[in-house]
Amino acid sequence: MKICNKKLLGEGNWLALYELEYEDRNGIKRTWECASRKKCSGAVMIIARLIPSGKLILIRQFRPPAGKIMVEFPAGLMDGDEAPEVTAVRELREETGYIGTVTSIIPQGYSSPGMTGETVYIAKMDVLEADQKELKTDFDEAEDIENVLVSPADLPDFIRKEDSAGHGIDIKVAAYAAVLS
Repeated sequence: MKICNKKLLGEGNWLALYELEYEDRNGIKRTWECASRKKCSGAVMIIARLIPSGKLILIRQFRPPAGKIMVEFPAGLMDGDEAPEVTAVRELREETGYIGTVTSIIPQGYSSPGMTGETVYIAKMDVLEADQKELKTDFDEAEDIENVLVSPADLPDFIRKEDSAGHGIDIKVAAYAAVLS
């Protein structure tokens, strides 16, 4: 199985839509449409834990494609050839105001491989509560982000309440909660 051809169908400022021609395991040529970020080498999602309370730092933000406020882990795009550790520290501070230390990086995986080839690293971070001063964020122009602190034990109930309130739950948060229960 392999990609034989890639045809640009359209593009905007941040995304491009492609038609891929690929060969399946029987040698039959097929097509598939996919989206791709422009000028991006991947993303980093951050599982940040406050020390000593153990609470997780989550965020709420409106996501136009979903048409609703979403509950997510902080995350962001890698700049050029930036290391995922650098992206994690930068994005956590920009989105939440918290400053933390990366404790591990989980190798990159795919966020939605039926739609995009975008890869995402998972960074685990410790955030020492005693070291935090005034939380100063640095949102992009279109970002409007709210911090939410949740203990891992309360995460399943928190997700149910957010869902009942009409908020969307990022599948990565839901998967994390499922592993905890």
